[in-house]
Amino acid sequence: MEILVVDCQYDFIDGTLACGHSEEAVKNIIAFINANPSAKIYYSADNHSIRHCSYIPNGGTWPVHCQAGTHGAELHESFFSDIISPSQRPNDSTIYYKGENDSVEEYSAFEAKNKAGKKLCDVLGDEVTVTGIATEFCVRESVLALLNSGRKVTVKADMLGWVDESNHKKTLSELTEKGAIIA
Repeated sequence: MEILVVDCQYDFIDGTLACGHSEEAVKNIIAFINANPSAKIYYSADNHSIRHCSYIPNGGTWPVHCQAGTHGAELHESFFSDIISPSQRPNDSTIYYKGENDSVEEYSAFEAKNKAGKKLCDVLGDEVTVTGIATEFCVRESVLALLNSGRKVTVKADMLGWVDESNHKKTLSELTEKGAIIA
């Protein structure tokens, strides 16, 4: 089993873009990882400079968030402390960064790169379970890219955070129509 944990960063949990159900999602993801000790875990993370095009001061849609080197950009501490197997905790080879090009709004984690420059799409297998934040944006775009690449995708509904709960539900319906399995 391969599990993708999308953008469980502080700015999306309790920061500038805090999302609904995100604390619960993190707890549920960690419990799921601990219940599947042989699963391979991959983490995505927004990693923006202060000049990123998505920021409102730069003409974008969003408040400043996940600025590289800030607390808000860090993955939730529980992934480092509460995951039992050290090999499943985030590390330089399993954290894939996106949004590093200031002129590109990059919701999908599909082409995110780790510290060694490897792309997530090049290391994931044929079946991926997706969890994380936020359903309507980065989770949605990551799932669609995975489906478009021919992969089988399962989305864990109780392991998601969202911007708006009604749009979260609409997005899950859309992803079902596109071929994802909602569990």
